[in-house]
Amino acid sequence: MTTRGLQGTHSAQSGNPAARQGAIGYPMRELVMNRWTESRPVHLEVDYPEELDRFTTLFRIVLAIPILVLAVLIFGSGSETTTNEAGEVVWSAGGIGASLAIATALMILFRRRYPRWWFDFAREMTRFGGRVFAYLALLTDQYPSTVDEQAVHLEIDYPDARELNRWLPLVKWLLALPHYIVLAILGALCVPAVIAAWFCILLTGRYPRGLFDFVVGTWRWSLRVGAYAFLLVIDRYPPFSLR
Repeated sequence: MTTRGLQGTHSAQSGNPAARQGAIGYPMRELVMNRWTESRPVHLEVDYPEELDRFTTLFRIVLAIPILVLAVLIFGSGSETTTNEAGEVVWSAGGIGASLAIATALMILFRRRYPRWWFDFAREMTRFGGRVFAYLALLTDQYPSTVDEQAVHLEIDYPDARELNRWLPLVKWLLALPHYIVLAILGALCVPAVIAAWFCILLTGRYPRGLFDFVVGTWRWSLRVGAYAFLLVIDRYPPFSLR
């Protein structure tokens, strides 16, 4: 090793703070970010498609009708809407997801338990809804499966109910209000992003990576908020982040 090489190594290890930052700063940042990501209860990754089919993209809304009907039947089962004499909606109750969230909150409050089969059911419902969303948002050409994982890799950690605060489920939905506002804005921005991606796919066969990451990041953010406020799997307040 040359004298200059020895001096460069020595400065990176001890003498020069800037050199030390260059030598170890990036790996340390990556390690911190990886641990920060792994500590979250929801993990979402979507395989980036190198090329998408132009024909199925062109008629995506029409092709999605059968699976949308199935999704409405599943997610809308048990819902109830009340109207007045003028035909205006005065009260509406959620479907099976809302009922399960309320039941889970009561179980945590009174019994400090989160039945595993309730969690598994809610997780699989979330996964199926995610595959439908990915297909509608043009993130994949794979027709949504009711069983297979496909290109959407979604994991939700099962909580230990004894470590959850028994009173927080009563107010989590309210504490998440700032997230609702931000996600409403991001969701509105996702609409033109998907429309722009639709044109890009028809012209080039590719989903612009920046638009892809933005749509997936917004979806990941909404899943974390849902896990906190409705699935009730964590007490730690979700971060305001697309990552």
